[in-house]
This record gives sequence, C-alpha cells and structure tokens, in this order.
Amino acid sequence: MAAVQKPPKELAANVKDAARKEAERAKAKAQKEIEKAQKMMERNLAKAKKEIAKAEKSVVTYIKKNPEKSAAIAAGIGAAIGAAVTAVVKSSGKKKRR
Repeated sequence: MAAVQKPPKELAANVKDAARKEAERAKAKAQKEIEKAQKMMERNLAKAKKEIAKAEKSVVTYIKKNPEKSAAIAAGIGAAIGAAVTAVVKSSGKKKRR
C-alpha cells in the first residue's frame, strides 16, 4: 500500500499549527511557574517583614533596658565603620598614586 503524500503547503500549515500549539502550551506553563514563584516571593517577603519587625522590637526593648550599653555598642560600631572606611580610602589613594 503506497503512502499518500500531502502537498507541501498542507504539510507546512500542519507544522505551523503544531508549533503554535506547542508554543501556547509552553507559554501557559511558564506563566503558571511565574505565578507560583511570585506567590512564594510574596510569602517570603511577608515572613521577612514579620521577622524584621520582631527583631526591631527586641532591639528597642534592649535599648530601653540598657541605654548605657546601647550607647557604647553604637559608639563601637561607629568607630569600627569609621576605621574601615578610612582604611579603604587610604588604600585606594595609594593605588592611584602608583
């Protein structure tokens, strides 16, 4: 039994239609994945906001209970940051002079 050959235009139309359908399926799947990722990010953001608010309350409570220690800690952090910035500025100045 001989196979019946379809005309090239019909074959091209069939390929085009199949490709379009596959592209639509891929697009729909990608959209679902994007929506899932967005929902997950929104949940993680909400969780992070709650954790930050909790940490902020802890810090405020600690500062109110220990104002002297808090001031000393803040001064120490400021001094460390200042020293780090000074070191970076000095080292970048030396590199430019060479």
